[in-house]
Amino acid sequence: MFWGIGQPIFGALAEKFGDRKAIVLGIFCYAVGLVLSAFAITPGQHQVLEMLVGFGIAGTGFGVILAIVGRASSDKNRSLALGITTAAGSVGQIIGPPLAAALLAVVTWQMTFITFAIFILLTLFAVSFLTLPSQSEAASDASFNNKSANEPIFPVIKRAIKDPTFIFLFIGFFSCGYQLAFITAHFPALIIEMCSAISPSSLIQNLGVSSMSGLGALAIAVIGAFNIFGTILAGWLGNHFSRKYLLAIIYLMRTLISVFFIMNPITPESVVLFSAIMGALWLATVPLTAGLVGQIYGLKYMGTLYGIVFFSHQLGGFLGVWLGGALYDYYGDYIMVWWIGIAVGVISAAIHLPVNETPYNERSFAPTNAS
Repeated sequence: MFWGIGQPIFGALAEKFGDRKAIVLGIFCYAVGLVLSAFAITPGQHQVLEMLVGFGIAGTGFGVILAIVGRASSDKNRSLALGITTAAGSVGQIIGPPLAAALLAVVTWQMTFITFAIFILLTLFAVSFLTLPSQSEAASDASFNNKSANEPIFPVIKRAIKDPTFIFLFIGFFSCGYQLAFITAHFPALIIEMCSAISPSSLIQNLGVSSMSGLGALAIAVIGAFNIFGTILAGWLGNHFSRKYLLAIIYLMRTLISVFFIMNPITPESVVLFSAIMGALWLATVPLTAGLVGQIYGLKYMGTLYGIVFFSHQLGGFLGVWLGGALYDYYGDYIMVWWIGIAVGVISAAIHLPVNETPYNERSFAPTNAS
């Protein structure tokens, strides 16, 4: 939730004071939050301190980084560049959990937190290599060369949130966060519950899985691996086809594979197949949604505007995790929360169809001057 709250804030800070300063602030929020959490002794303290971690992710994550890549890329290759950048997050998703498990096997969880804080601080060296486009280079880009390029941020935000297209993107991103966070947090438990009486087949055992808990870990790893290729493919497709229709197709495919999975007997093989297909669609929406924000509203305030849209994603993620637990406690299974995810997926697929992909300043009702 605080990642979502912090995303438009850090986007605005980057656009006001510079990308490097915003990222450095995010790195320190992240590291300090982890170090302080290592010394927390109550759940309440952890939750308060994890707010700092959320802000740290906002300062170092998609919102700020994709805006930098968007401004540094040409119109022709921007969508692919955003896809490659998004896929880099999945590499971290594959490396991070096994590394954490290895650390926990030899040191305390407190020391594991501190070790990750050190890793995060080391990313300060990467910031010095950022080559940001100059104002003259930015001005030559067609996406910057518009009537509102020199407008202050608040009129641009006010105009965007009144645009139905922006509302459609905001609502549509909700289901992405809901589905991803629910699956990340609860899918391993669902697998254990629904496959507890089934022994892994020889095919699954050949992948190093000997228990249902191991199958849950494998499922998350498969999602992360296939996401790398799916996200890059989505970015490439976004260079050649309508992004709103691609988004509608992705949400529809997520919905169909979820219905197929839950309506059929759940087996270790179906878990792996579902994870592979869902993984290919996992973050495929991110470069397309970010690309649409930059395409429609320009790149100058892309970080802030995408951050506002991304808040909907994190709101969905918060509810996906929380409802997953609350409805499981109430009903004794995950079926209801799974079908809610399917329903919001249908809404997201439909709500992208009326999106107007025409740049805002090229529409007939757009203001004729910055005033």
